[in-house]
Amino acid sequence: MRAVVLLRRGTPVAGNVAFDAGWPEVGEPAAGQVQVRALASAFNHMDLWVGRGLPGIDGYPRITGCDACGVVEKVGSGVDGGWIGKRVMVNAACVVGERALPADPSNASLAPNYELIGEHHDGMFRERFLVPVGNCAVVNDAQDASEAAAFGLCSLTAYSGLVTKARLRPGQRVLITGIGGGVATSALAIAKWMGCPTAVTSRHQWKLDKAKQLGADLCVLDDGGDWSKQIRAWSEKRGVDVCYDSTGKATHLACVKSLARGGAYVSPGATTGGDAVTDLTRLFWNQLRVVGTTMGSNDEFREVAALYRAGHLKPVIDTVFKAEDCVAAYTRLEAGEQFGKIVLTW
Repeated sequence: MRAVVLLRRGTPVAGNVAFDAGWPEVGEPAAGQVQVRALASAFNHMDLWVGRGLPGIDGYPRITGCDACGVVEKVGSGVDGGWIGKRVMVNAACVVGERALPADPSNASLAPNYELIGEHHDGMFRERFLVPVGNCAVVNDAQDASEAAAFGLCSLTAYSGLVTKARLRPGQRVLITGIGGGVATSALAIAKWMGCPTAVTSRHQWKLDKAKQLGADLCVLDDGGDWSKQIRAWSEKRGVDVCYDSTGKATHLACVKSLARGGAYVSPGATTGGDAVTDLTRLFWNQLRVVGTTMGSNDEFREVAALYRAGHLKPVIDTVFKAEDCVAAYTRLEAGEQFGKIVLTW
C-alpha cells in the first residue's frame, strides 16, 4: 500500500521523508479494532517532533500522522458490523492502563495517561491503518474528507482545554496566543461558537488579519513586549476569563497579567520553551487557575465531533497536498508560515 515514510530522524525533517508505494499492508483488525481506508490525513506539530527525535521514540523508518478521515473497511471481533462503510475521523489519543499496586490511593483525580497514534505507534499517513473502534467518530458522508481529517486532534485539544478543564462559559472573555496554528484556530472557533469575545496575538500582521476575518474581536501584534495592558484596556480593566496559551515561555507572564480574578491559564503546549517566568503574587491574590491539558478523551471527542457534524464548528485549512507531494507538505509545515491545517489526500 501507499505510505508517507519518515526514513530517519534529523533536521530539516523534510529531507528525511519519502513516499513509498509498496509499504506492507496492515493485516486484519484485532479484537476491538477497525481497519480504515484513508481518504485524507492531516499534519500536526507532532509530526515534526517525531521527525526531529523525541526521547523514547526509536525505530526508523516509521509512519507518523495523528489525524485522518477514512472509511471503515473491516472490523475485528467484538465490533458491531454496522461500522463497515461508515466515514469516520479518529482520536489519536489512546489511554494506557494504570498501575495497580496494593498501596496505591484512589485514581479519582489522576489524569489519563495517553499514548499517541502517530507518535508512540505508527500513524495515519498511509493508505490503510488499524485503530480502536472507541477512538472513531462518525462523519457525515457529505462532509469534505480533507476538512474532517483537519478537524480531529486540534479541535479535541482545544475543546478539552477550554470547555472541560477551564470550564469556559458562554460570553466570557478569551485570550488565544500565537494564532495561526491548528490548535489556536480551533480554540478561536470554539470561543466564537460560545459567544465569547476573543483576543488573539501573533508576531505576524497577516495572521492577525486572517483571524479578524474568522471573528477575532481584538488582534494584538506581538513585538516581544508586554501587551497585557492592551488586553486589560480591551476588557475595561477586568481581564480575560481564560487564556489559551500554546506559546509558553515568550507569552506566559503577559497572559498571567491579562487574567481576571479566578481566571484560568491553560497550557496545551510550549513552542517557545517551558521554563517560563511567572507571577506567584498574582496567582494567589487573584485566585488564578493554572491548567495543563493534552489531547482529550473519547467522550470529549464524540462531543466535539457532534458539533462538527451539525455544522457548528469547522477547521481552518491552509493547504491540501496529494500524498505523493508529502515532501512539499512537510517543507511547508517546517517553515511555520501556515495559517490552519496542512492536509494530504489519498
